[in-house]
Amino acid sequence: MNVRPNRGPLPPATREPGGGRAADNQRDQELLTRVAALDREAFKQLYHIYHRRLTRFLMRLTRHHEIAEEIINDTLWIVWRKAPEFRHGSLVSTWIFGIAYRRGLKTLQRQPPPACDIDDESEAVADDDVQPAYERSDWLERALAQLPVNQRAVLELSYYLGHSCEEIAQIMDCPVNTVKTRMHKARLKMKMLLRRLDR
Repeated sequence: MNVRPNRGPLPPATREPGGGRAADNQRDQELLTRVAALDREAFKQLYHIYHRRLTRFLMRLTRHHEIAEEIINDTLWIVWRKAPEFRHGSLVSTWIFGIAYRRGLKTLQRQPPPACDIDDESEAVADDDVQPAYERSDWLERALAQLPVNQRAVLELSYYLGHSCEEIAQIMDCPVNTVKTRMHKARLKMKMLLRRLDR
């Protein structure tokens, strides 16, 4: 079900998790309380706050924008229906990203595996050559695509969205040690792939 609210002027850009997290969470909790009372304006504000962050996160899991949008719609529809069940002892962001992660996994299980293979597409680079920044960025994107979904998710949630291991454990519904193990494995694999970039 499409839950995209009617387009209108967007509010000022919201902060990513990091500075002002307590204030951001208080704002989100207040909005979610209003959403639980079926306040559509509050839902619209929450939608605009989280849409960009969810898009970035989900585009790391799938390269297809239409699939990411489908998952976002499913996620925010669940937020609309389940808002009264939110436990205020946790961050709103971890709750919403947890829903998105679980919906994303279910959706991706129905998709064929990515055809991208770095070994097939990469070319050897001479020692004296320096790759342009845009080529390095493209290579890194393709390198990330080679990681298992749960390792990609850990890197995105940690390095790009600023969540702690404890928060990621809540989002992924797994022990903290599992998060740390996935992060360690992801770093090792990325290190191996980055070595190829510097050849």
